Amino acid sequence: MLLKELLRGLSYEWLQGRNADIDDIVIDSRKAGFGSLFICTRGANLDSHRFIPDAAMNGAAAFVVEAAPEVMPEGAAVVKVENSRAAMAVIAANFYGNPSDDFNLIGVTGTNGKTSVAYFIETILQEFSHKAGLIGTVETRVGPKRIDVKFATATTPDPIELERIFSAMKDEKVNDAVMEVSSHALALDKMEGLRFGIGVFTNLTQDHLDFHGTMENYARAKARLFKMCKYGVINADDDAFKAITENASCEVTTFGIEKDCDIKARDIQYLDEGVSFTVNIYGAGEPFFVPVKGRFTVYNALAAIGAAYVMNIPADVIRRGLKRIKGVPGRIQNVPNKQGFHVIVDYAHTPDALVNIISSVREFTKGELITLFGCGGHKDTTKRPVMGKVVGELSDYCIITSDNPRDEDPDEIIRQAETGVTETNCPYEKITNRAEAIRRGISMLKPGDGLIIAGKGHEDYQEINGRREHFDDVEQAREALTEIFGDQN
Repeated sequence: MLLKELLRGLSYEWLQGRNADIDDIVIDSRKAGFGSLFICTRGANLDSHRFIPDAAMNGAAAFVVEAAPEVMPEGAAVVKVENSRAAMAVIAANFYGNPSDDFNLIGVTGTNGKTSVAYFIETILQEFSHKAGLIGTVETRVGPKRIDVKFATATTPDPIELERIFSAMKDEKVNDAVMEVSSHALALDKMEGLRFGIGVFTNLTQDHLDFHGTMENYARAKARLFKMCKYGVINADDDAFKAITENASCEVTTFGIEKDCDIKARDIQYLDEGVSFTVNIYGAGEPFFVPVKGRFTVYNALAAIGAAYVMNIPADVIRRGLKRIKGVPGRIQNVPNKQGFHVIVDYAHTPDALVNIISSVREFTKGELITLFGCGGHKDTTKRPVMGKVVGELSDYCIITSDNPRDEDPDEIIRQAETGVTETNCPYEKITNRAEAIRRGISMLKPGDGLIIAGKGHEDYQEINGRREHFDDVEQAREALTEIFGDQN
């Protein structure tokens, strides 16, 4: 494709050359080759403009830059833009033929609940006989078919990978694609040029302040989604509601439990097998049941109902879809056992998420409740003592361990979380080795007790000293149950 066609919709300045023929787009100079367009970006720790000579040596045909290079790459086209990250999103969409224009795009943003809400919406769409694609933290697929496009970011793919996924979904003739949209992706202009049919906001609690700096900046990033969509489905109970909606350009539908809103749950019953509630939609009080426990499940279901409502999906279809939810990997995931206690694996890694999971498990735990948790390395350090305090206040016992320390000292991370626990009266212990911590937690359980293994959820690795090694909380829990109690899982 000609470079000029890739630049369609952008403001730019030609610095050198004209209309190179482009075969692929790269942001890593090591992946550049003959016919490549190398897009130079600036990050907190790396400015890839410095790798222009390397990409040129590898045969790159063209460059997109924010500043003119000191030495122009010989024989290559060079185009200057104001914001190369935003330009990358538009260029990638043009390169793949703007595939997301061919289906309804639904974006879900918020601190907690994105994955569950995306799964809930997908299940309702399937019940509506729509072919739906899913992009998120756990997996990327169309129906049961996984899309084999690797991306390095945790939640939302970078634009080149994202458009490649959209292209695969277009080939599969999806009606809708549901994707998790992170605050990083929004703040870094990775969603530039996308047109969302629906944007969903779950909640905003402390997280990612290492990147955003303040909660105001964090909310501002999330709010950008609601300038990119036709309809917004927004949690009216959340403290960030005003910040999310005040500059929204979409038509807003609200949901909640406490405040006046368009889609409000009432007559909520927390049952052993899930939650039931009633919602007034389409002019009638409609009963719903979701076979996933917890108050936060009600909020996740309301968000999905709101998205379905603005799509005019009938109430009976929504009801059938929610009723057949099977749960999400690593989200309040039960590890079965024959001992009469609850072992729950959950992704909770923020203070609010810990409040939600501990409160939910408390509802069906008759005995003592133990919470095992850790904090990630090189993430928002200010939330570590807050997480410790939350766990201490709500648990009967807690075990502080490693999460993904990355290349931080795991014992120092544990010490920072410990300062919060010590503000409470909760007894606790520290076990740096996560596998040993899980075995210790399970060994303490008696019939009727509960153990929450929090922080990693669906993740099947642990990152220590910059190295990733296989580690799965569910696998570790099953092995411990077998070793200690003889359970055959």
